[in-house]
Amino acid sequence: MAGYKDDLAYIHDVGFGDFAKQAAPGLLEILRQNGIIAGLVIDLGCGSGIWAHELVEAGYEVLGVDISAAMIKLARKRASQARFVKKSFLKMRLPQCAAVTAIGECFNYLFDKNNNKKALFRFFSRVYEALTPGGVFIFDVVGPGLMSGSRPCLRHSIGKDWAILVQVEEDSRTHVLTRRMTTFRRVGRLYRRAEEVHRCRLYEGSELAGKLRRLGFKLRLLRGYGTFRLYKNRVGFVARKA
Repeated sequence: MAGYKDDLAYIHDVGFGDFAKQAAPGLLEILRQNGIIAGLVIDLGCGSGIWAHELVEAGYEVLGVDISAAMIKLARKRASQARFVKKSFLKMRLPQCAAVTAIGECFNYLFDKNNNKKALFRFFSRVYEALTPGGVFIFDVVGPGLMSGSRPCLRHSIGKDWAILVQVEEDSRTHVLTRRMTTFRRVGRLYRRAEEVHRCRLYEGSELAGKLRRLGFKLRLLRGYGTFRLYKNRVGFVARKA
């Protein structure tokens, strides 16, 4: 299942980049609190490179990973000093690093058909092995119960040269959230229409926390990054390798 093609990648960058921008100060503070003031940070689900840019500006080496070619193209323009790879995080060989981050519910997305609970837990083990002692693994996920009722929720947003319509539906039996999106982006004098369907597997934070602790991580759960609060039904994790 493809995700974040050219038009949606552009709209996400110009219209919804505030998440990464507002989270960045708190994320940098977490790194510093754990004594990580330099070294390699792997940015999973790097998107258009907003967080990667902040890391580079703060003096870190950065390796960004994203499954979307359009996002990688934007990221390379924004953070030219970072290195970026177009790949599913599940297929990525993780080099030794000081930190791994995956912000913006990266692990929930089902763009890779192999992304399931077992594969994610195996990946957590690979992150633990890649981190140097004292390294941290920072990420957030969205959990079940995001939708208050059984009916789909309809939303829309409009920008200077774009618009997006989103229908969101949650299957309480399978714990899968589906977002059906129709985008309109101005190209010359006309607007181009495109459609994407994104599916996300919803995870209970307590289950992920238990797995991380069994791997040997020291864990702290977050409701936000610094003063930036995570959205409804999201939980953040700071997992530190002893």
